[in-house]
Amino acid sequence: MTWQQISVITDAQTAPLMADWFESLGAVSVTYLDAEDEAVYEPAIGETKIWKQTQVVALYELNVDPDVIKSKLLEQWEPHQYHGWQAGQLQDQAWERAWMEHYRPMKFADRLWVCPSGQAQSEPGTVCLTLDPGLAFGTGTHPTTALCLEWLSGHDLSGKTVVDYGCGSGILAIAAVLLGARAAYAVDIDPQALTATEDNARKNSVQDKITCYFPAQLPPIPADLVFANILAKPLIELKKQITSLVASNGQLVLSGILREQGDDVMAAYQPDLHFAPPIQREDWLCLAGKRML
Repeated sequence: MTWQQISVITDAQTAPLMADWFESLGAVSVTYLDAEDEAVYEPAIGETKIWKQTQVVALYELNVDPDVIKSKLLEQWEPHQYHGWQAGQLQDQAWERAWMEHYRPMKFADRLWVCPSGQAQSEPGTVCLTLDPGLAFGTGTHPTTALCLEWLSGHDLSGKTVVDYGCGSGILAIAAVLLGARAAYAVDIDPQALTATEDNARKNSVQDKITCYFPAQLPPIPADLVFANILAKPLIELKKQITSLVASNGQLVLSGILREQGDDVMAAYQPDLHFAPPIQREDWLCLAGKRML
């Protein structure tokens, strides 16, 4: 299917009004894009962060005439309220499959392969995790996940109980089980994440060792190892809940933290946790700590 794609650039105050206006003219979807490469991090739950200069992109069915939309735009909005009008056709496609064309097998710490379906790797002394993330975050391509996978692959997990808090695709929970963990508990607020985790667990034949929960449903499980690969702000806000999951002398691995946020996150978890020096990849940190008695 082909769509008409129309966009303009406006300021943060006007963008939501412009989006509503496009929808009132029949847009089937409206999205926001950064028009000036401005970093925006960690919106609160339910909050949509909008850039100072935002590109508002509207999709219409093919039979809609962009010239008619532009004419109405000129009537409704003052010239100073927007700029950068663009209109063109967008071919529909299976976007997740298009992205997967660039997803290739990856190896972590000489012990763990992460591979898309159909590209499994067989190598002595390694395990292979087959992963198709679906609509959930987590493939190992992002530095935050890669840091956690490197940490996992470099430690003995034999017989341990693991919690993956903010599991996304379930990649960390599944990797932990494949590397020897006795059981893993995958936790997320997104139903699609839990569905993806269950699907990926079945693909790797570890569904009997992985249990999925929404946070409110998670029973008290003092775990030997807890992963929380989310973002710095929720890591700090959820400190009490996350720390309570770590058994005495258990380990906690935190990721999704920008380099300049590391000290704040560590301070929030001390003195309950004693941290090793941060591990860095690009602009991201991974913090590994041990819970004190």
